[in-house]
Amino acid sequence: MRTAYFLLFLAGIILSCSQKNHQKTNADQKIDSLIELMTLDEKIGQLIQENGGTGHDDKIKNGLVGSILNVPDTKTVNRLQHLAVDSSRLGIPILFARDVIHGFKTIFPIPLGMAATFNPELVKRSAEIASVEAASAGIRWTFSPMTDVCRDPRWGRIAEGFGEDPLVHACMGVAMVKGYQGSDLAKKGSIAACAKHFAAYGAAEGGRDYNTASVPENVLRDIYLPPFKACAEEGVASFMTAFNEINGIPASGNRFLLKQILQKEWNYDGVVVSDWESIPQMQTHGYTSNLKESAFEAFDAGLNMEMNSKAYAEHLPQLIEEGKIELKQLDEAVRRIVKLKYLLGLFDDPYTNPENYPALLSDEHKKIAGQLAVQSIVLLKNSNSILPLDNKTTKIAVVGPLADSPHDQMGTWVFDGNKYDVITPLMSLRECFGEKNVFYAPGMEISRTKTTVGFPDAIKAAKMADCILLFLGEESILSGESHCRADISLPGVQEELINEIAKVNKPVVAVIMAGRPLTFENIMDKLDAVLYAWHPGTMGGPAIADIITGRENPSGKLPVTFPRHVGQIPIYYNHKNTGKPASDETWERLDDIPAEASQLSIGNTSHYLDYGFEPWFPFGFGLSYTSFRYFEIGMGSKEIVLGDSVIISANLENSGKYPGTEVVQLYIRDIAGSRTRPVKELQAFERIHLMPGETRKVRFAIHTNQLGFYNQDMEYVTEPGDFKAWIGGNSNADLEVSFTIK
Repeated sequence: MRTAYFLLFLAGIILSCSQKNHQKTNADQKIDSLIELMTLDEKIGQLIQENGGTGHDDKIKNGLVGSILNVPDTKTVNRLQHLAVDSSRLGIPILFARDVIHGFKTIFPIPLGMAATFNPELVKRSAEIASVEAASAGIRWTFSPMTDVCRDPRWGRIAEGFGEDPLVHACMGVAMVKGYQGSDLAKKGSIAACAKHFAAYGAAEGGRDYNTASVPENVLRDIYLPPFKACAEEGVASFMTAFNEINGIPASGNRFLLKQILQKEWNYDGVVVSDWESIPQMQTHGYTSNLKESAFEAFDAGLNMEMNSKAYAEHLPQLIEEGKIELKQLDEAVRRIVKLKYLLGLFDDPYTNPENYPALLSDEHKKIAGQLAVQSIVLLKNSNSILPLDNKTTKIAVVGPLADSPHDQMGTWVFDGNKYDVITPLMSLRECFGEKNVFYAPGMEISRTKTTVGFPDAIKAAKMADCILLFLGEESILSGESHCRADISLPGVQEELINEIAKVNKPVVAVIMAGRPLTFENIMDKLDAVLYAWHPGTMGGPAIADIITGRENPSGKLPVTFPRHVGQIPIYYNHKNTGKPASDETWERLDDIPAEASQLSIGNTSHYLDYGFEPWFPFGFGLSYTSFRYFEIGMGSKEIVLGDSVIISANLENSGKYPGTEVVQLYIRDIAGSRTRPVKELQAFERIHLMPGETRKVRFAIHTNQLGFYNQDMEYVTEPGDFKAWIGGNSNADLEVSFTIK
């Protein structure tokens, strides 16, 4: 039972809530008072995060559990919370956590698909919905957003992030933090967010999960850290350390990351939690000799809470007794965790009543899921304007393993979504075109099927139709954590299926569902149109049907470069120029080299003999059913003083026959610097909706501070000099202007 001391403490909290300013002023004092009442074991208990809802009762009663993850059941959450509040000595509530990555019950597109919308406001709304649905089950902490910049689509977890660009990552990460946390963590329906994985997890060698990351400090600061910094500045409640080592030091014991950057440079005062068992894995990395050393390295580096392992519980008491860890260090870690519980309002209202929350999977929630799915879909090809289809006169064949696969449609890292709530493309297309006008044959049982036994039925369906819709890609299990692929082409016999269907000599539209960019250039000529739908979530079916029938116009843009062949990886838009940059003129094509040719280096450039130097589809690419024309790029002034803003504008015209939305993108290049600079960097973007024939001037204002980088002394600087800027619909934009910063 609670002691009289804690009742007085709780009464103080309630009184302090009467005035917001006093709450902020007195919060730390009240938390310090509680910490003074805690025993050593109770303090260490706050640093422990256990997994699951059983087997922890005695520990909870003894105040030895600070957080529990993976209990999405309100009855169990409340039972365990009662044990903590009513049966432990100090009655400190438990913080319940869960991986709510792209939805709870209402499942939104995977984060990589969310990034394709280039619509942070809509992404924020999805996080608000995920937050309120999760909170209704007692979950108050999510391990999202994942802001790991990734330049290697072989990495399975590229699906969980926002692609290859730091700015897109920062915008989407901040949007999700705002959506989860709102303006007040204590408000009903808010949950604490977690920026993960700190840091450079997306730079894992070879795209293999958990692997080594070797990243120069300037690249770390210029590319991989900015999204995390943006989340920290937004007030994200927590950070999670990464599984990888970075430059020889595992992230969970990396003092440079956790002490120097996070605490000292960014003044971050939130909770830092390990990833699953990442503290004992430091021994496996070869950084420590035993679990005790791992506990010391992690705690001394600044890692506050341990997820699902025993290093802190078993070894912190001895490390404190030996004087290797000071009590004030322990108190600081406990303070951060207890403060988060305080900010979440758990001391005042620790229990959950689902009746006080909106319904799960409400019409409004599904509406937003549908909008996000529509805006995430990228049109990669549309020969002869085959799309959209007339649903009143067209008979369609629906073929492929992902046309009616609700589980896979949800995508990776979904724990609480139910496949029976998912509306598939087949269901929606039957509704749009009429049952009698839709001929369905999957052709393959799953995306990895290696037999052609289902082909005859698929060919029969194709022959009965006016147009064939092929639903291809990869199952949800083929991306996500520990699901990396060396070969990112279409799995199974999907290419063979395309080749056989093409022989029917009917228009073929491919809809690709995947957790990463896939390579299928060698069969692209067999496809009249291609829609890239990622894994679109609960309402993916209606979204795809709306795009196919023209009720919606595609507006998605690629948040990651698509390679022509896996051997081109890494390939990304903001690369360096090199001393011998490639061009079409200098590409020495493999098939053009004569036998016994002389080995000369004169005129050679940086490219592959067989696949050149260009990607298949560039970053930012995406077509529309209408056409857009950019013209008259201009500037307020072509000479800008350091400390002012660069004003760049261009005219955008909808020159086609459909209303449409274009994602206008601004890229800038610093021509020469004390460190070499990328060939271009995305600096701003905006979604612009135009009616046919409508023209609008799009204007961007970029402060010169935004054009900086880390120099040789690791100082963030914007250096005077010459710059180029481009405005257009993808990273290959050619509407160009030059300017100078003085």
